[in-house]
Amino acid sequence: MTALTPSVTRTGTALKTVRVDRQGPVLSIELNSPDQGNTVSDAVLDDLLTVLDDQDPLIQVIVLSGAGDDFCLGGDRNEFTEHLAHDPTGSGIRNSGIKARRVCEALTGNPAVTIARVQGKAIGAGLALALACDLRVGAENATFRLPELALGLPTAWGGLLPRLLSEVGAARVRELILTGRSFGAEEALALSILQKVVPGPELDAAVTTWAKPIIRRQAAALRVTKTLLNSYTAPTRLADASALDGELMAAVLAATHHSRAQEPRRS
Repeated sequence: MTALTPSVTRTGTALKTVRVDRQGPVLSIELNSPDQGNTVSDAVLDDLLTVLDDQDPLIQVIVLSGAGDDFCLGGDRNEFTEHLAHDPTGSGIRNSGIKARRVCEALTGNPAVTIARVQGKAIGAGLALALACDLRVGAENATFRLPELALGLPTAWGGLLPRLLSEVGAARVRELILTGRSFGAEEALALSILQKVVPGPELDAAVTTWAKPIIRRQAAALRVTKTLLNSYTAPTRLADASALDGELMAAVLAATHHSRAQEPRRS
């Protein structure tokens, strides 16, 4: 990938947690907190929304990646704790959930073709971000996990569950969520979580191989085709309750926090 600049949007808004680079009709967005495993905080969601809301209509391909060894280690659980400390009813978590859904919908419903470039670990919210993209290529070392249940959380972030069910199928998704086990790139390919697996050094070339023909497509035809693909997929998600993701996450965490607060202290 092209070296990404310390980032501002095209209208000059400074970004704190992501870097962006534009090469003609291709926009690269890189999660840029590798020392924290590119975990998804409110600041990350705000930056992603800023970039996607500020998107030039001439962009035809968006590449989402993560700096460092891992694509994304999931949601920032320390921030969840801070939100609960500030408001035990979970309003902060509820607001984060709304932002997460907006980001994932901005990727899925984007008029440009979105490509996830995945290396290392993609856990929880990281898997959700990747799955929100149209095309997903992973390095041979890529691993995936849905640890929410083991952490006492519902699988409710950014519309992840209905997308998983649509792309993978109920039986396999049930097993992955209930066990929380890790799985590798080849299994992710078999499950259609990835559409291509390559050696790590070939990730950029794989992205370019996809992007080159896409940017030659007529822009209006590309937009309409994406809309059709999303529309024809929608019937499989008629019972999509992901609008409640933020509410579910807030309710479960607030209840857990309250329960722990009521436990008698041990000397």
